[in-house]
Amino acid sequence: MRKIIVWVVVAALAVALAWWVAGLPGTVTVSLYGFTVTLATSLALVGVVIIVLALTLLLRALGWLVGTPRRLRARRERRRRDAGDRAVTRTLVALAAGEDGHARREAMRARRLLGDTPQTLLLAAEAGRLAQREEEATQLYKQLAAHDDAALLGLRGLFRQAVTRESWEEAAAIARQAEAVHPGGAWLREERAQLAVRTGNWTQALQLAAPDAPRAAYATAAAEAAVDPATALRLAKRAWQDNPGFAPAALAYAKRLRAAGREGRAAQVIREAWREGPQPDLAAFVLDPIEDPMARMREASRIAATLPAHPESHLLLARAALEAGLTGEARRHLEAAKTAGLNQRRVWLLLADLEAAEGGETEAGRTAQREALRHAAAADPDPAWRCDGCGAEHGGWLAVCPVCHTAGKVRWGTPRLALPVA
Repeated sequence: MRKIIVWVVVAALAVALAWWVAGLPGTVTVSLYGFTVTLATSLALVGVVIIVLALTLLLRALGWLVGTPRRLRARRERRRRDAGDRAVTRTLVALAAGEDGHARREAMRARRLLGDTPQTLLLAAEAGRLAQREEEATQLYKQLAAHDDAALLGLRGLFRQAVTRESWEEAAAIARQAEAVHPGGAWLREERAQLAVRTGNWTQALQLAAPDAPRAAYATAAAEAAVDPATALRLAKRAWQDNPGFAPAALAYAKRLRAAGREGRAAQVIREAWREGPQPDLAAFVLDPIEDPMARMREASRIAATLPAHPESHLLLARAALEAGLTGEARRHLEAAKTAGLNQRRVWLLLADLEAAEGGETEAGRTAQREALRHAAAADPDPAWRCDGCGAEHGGWLAVCPVCHTAGKVRWGTPRLALPVA
């Protein structure tokens, strides 16, 4: 209904305008080159409108003709760009499918159609890397790194190649360039942290470590590597404070305290660490310098008192008591350890030593000793430093497993049970 009303109004206005034009009075005379034309005012007005419309159409036609080459170029460029986009898509699909030859061909086609843009250079480099053409990929990554707005993409590719070759110094130099181009990037921070671990730069690894990283392990390794005693003490204290139950951190801190003449504080750190997670190396640190067996027994009692019911505490006291000639006390603690569920080879071997000390010259003593050794052969394996990542066993704690190159995974315990550490 509204449209009908609009059309009626427009038609009425058009009729009114035509009526008004037709009723204009007077005439219009035009003289040109000796010709004179006299027209009514209404006809002259209509003629002017027709002439203006004709000139407008003529100018538009001329403009269309003049712009034809430009339109043709734009059309060709559009087709070229569309073909290039299709080549990019086919390259991505080929890369995802692992088709290195097809990916390289489509990447070259994309470069030919679209030019050396960051997208085409990256795809060509990835295709070259997939085809194991490392030199070709390197050149393309370098071209990409020369683009101000995409330098990080090229540097990341070069960094990945350096890490694959285990060229750690080159990787570190590339990482510094990437940091200058794109400071504070999460990917770069993680990669630099991993690189610091690989190169043993534990101070930098600690600075770059993520919240879930084994910071206590990093700090302990940094303390071990530090040359300055004050720096080593500070790093070891930080490691121990991060995880008081982490035996390597407690030992590193206690060693620095002992070197500084603070023996009492060192022993206190060991006792606190024992309370968090008993480990034989902790007790050995305190007991080894003590020569008198009874003094060793007293110090072992102080350590074990922080966690008296733990099987490791009973085992510590049993060994110290046996060394002091307190066989009855040693047997009591060994039985307590076995009652607590400790059925490891070291328990039965210590029992064999006890039987030898008590009655090794008698037949009953020798029989008891043989029985303990028989149990030791079938007992659970002793705890050791093992990597949680690959299961490799090591003679001592290491910040990085040399087998699987994983940081912070070497822990003390049996294959079935490991003490929680960093």
